[in-house]
Amino acid sequence: MRAIKTPREMRHSFVSLLSDSGVPLEEIARLVGHSGTAVTEAVYRKQIRPVLLGGAGVMDEIFTR
Repeated sequence: MRAIKTPREMRHSFVSLLSDSGVPLEEIARLVGHSGTAVTEAVYRKQIRPVLLGGAGVMDEIFTR
């Protein structure tokens, strides 16, 4: 795994981590310089917690059998 992130990757991570931490989408959009929330939500925000929780749930099922 490479540790160096491109500015684009860092921007996606920034938006995703703020969103996952409960920062309102309007505030995140303002922080990254978007005039509205559409681009922030559709392009930059990736939902981290549901993916992690879903994977953790599957692993729990596998290892509790």
